[in-house]
Amino acid sequence: MKYSDFEYIISKERMGKYMLACHQDTKKAMTLYRLNLRISQEMFTIISCFEVALRNAIDHQLTRRLGQDWLRDSVKKGGLLDRADTKETFHNINKEYIRLKNEDAYSHPKLLSAMSFGTWKHMYAKQQFNATGKCLMAIFPNKPKSSKEEHINQSYIYNDLGSINVLRNRIAHHEPICFDKTKSRIDTCYAREKYRQIIKLYNWMGIDSGALLYGLDHVERICDRIDRLQ
Repeated sequence: MKYSDFEYIISKERMGKYMLACHQDTKKAMTLYRLNLRISQEMFTIISCFEVALRNAIDHQLTRRLGQDWLRDSVKKGGLLDRADTKETFHNINKEYIRLKNEDAYSHPKLLSAMSFGTWKHMYAKQQFNATGKCLMAIFPNKPKSSKEEHINQSYIYNDLGSINVLRNRIAHHEPICFDKTKSRIDTCYAREKYRQIIKLYNWMGIDSGALLYGLDHVERICDRIDRLQ
C-alpha cells in the first residue's frame, strides 16, 4: 500500500508520531505501526489470560471463605461491600447484578465474568482487602518475603495490578506502546517492563506461564523487531 493511502486510512495525526520516530521514512513508519499492533495484540492476550487467572483465583479463595454467591451477597444490604469506603466497587458489582437479575439470567459465573479488571484490582485496595477478611494475598503462594527495602503486601499487588490495568486500557483505546514515554522515539522498555511484571505475578500465583501461554507469547521477539527499526 502507498503511504498516502495508509495515512489517509489511519490519519495524518496518528501517523505523525511514527513518522517522527522513523525520521520521515514512510516504509519504516508503516512497519512500526504494524509492529505496534502486533505487540499490542500479544500483550492484550497475555493480560486477558492473566485477568481470567486472577479472577478465578480470587473467586476460589472467597468462595471457600464466604460461600458460592459471595459476589452477589457482597452487595446485599449489610453485605461486606455495603459500606461507604467501598462505594465504587459496590456500584460496579450491583449494576451488573441488577442487569442480570432483570434479564432473569443471574448466575454466579455470569456475574463473575461481567466484572472488569478494575474490580479485581480494587479487591487489593485497603478497604476492599480488609472487607474480604485480608485473605487475598493467599492467591500468591510463591511471592517472596517482604524486606526492609520492599514490602510485598496488599498495596504492592494493588499498584502492580493498577499499572497492568493502565496498559490494558491504553491498548483498548489504540494508544501506541512502542515509544519512549516522553519522546517520539522507538523504545520497547515500557512494553517489556509490563510484560515481565505480568509474568512475575503469574509465577507468584504458582502458574507456569510458559505452559499456559504456549504458542501465544512472542512479546520479546516482537520487541526485538521493533528495536531494530531504531
